[in-house]
Amino acid sequence: MIDTIMLDAQERMGKCVDVTKNQMAKVRTGRAHPSLLDSIQVACYGSMSPLNQVANIGVEDSRTLTVNVFDRTIVQAVEKAIMSSDLGLNPMSAGATLRIPLPSLTEERRKDFIKVVRHEAENGRIAIRNVRRDAITEVKKLEKAKDCTEDDVRRSEETVQKYTDTFIKNIDQILATKEKELMEV
Repeated sequence: MIDTIMLDAQERMGKCVDVTKNQMAKVRTGRAHPSLLDSIQVACYGSMSPLNQVANIGVEDSRTLTVNVFDRTIVQAVEKAIMSSDLGLNPMSAGATLRIPLPSLTEERRKDFIKVVRHEAENGRIAIRNVRRDAITEVKKLEKAKDCTEDDVRRSEETVQKYTDTFIKNIDQILATKEKELMEV
């Protein structure tokens, strides 16, 4: 039973790291990457649709994204959605294709992005600590139900703490890499 709890905790902590990594990928560095536009929703056909479902997103060069809209009638809606996003992008329309040049980042903007990235990393750490707390609570419930000994509880707490330390180090490494990326000129 304790092994199941430990495996579940390890799996959930891994998912926390993955979510944190995905959230950080959305914060743009100086390079063009299609994931920058993942959070954009387009108002078309009477509902909100993710941009990647109404258009093909590609990278033209290191500073330019291309968005090939599937239906020419919604090019204006896609353009408006990109402009109204908080990414600070201005698409240029050429028929059904939008070219989005990424402006170079100012020092102030880089520092703002670093704050955002650090916040995401802290959210990831908090999520991992919550998983640790849940796992320890489950093991203590087993002890109260007399399904395990005090030594088992102590060993499992140490194991969960090792998992926690490992996954928090992973998040710290991801954060350091992202900060280095953001500070590159």
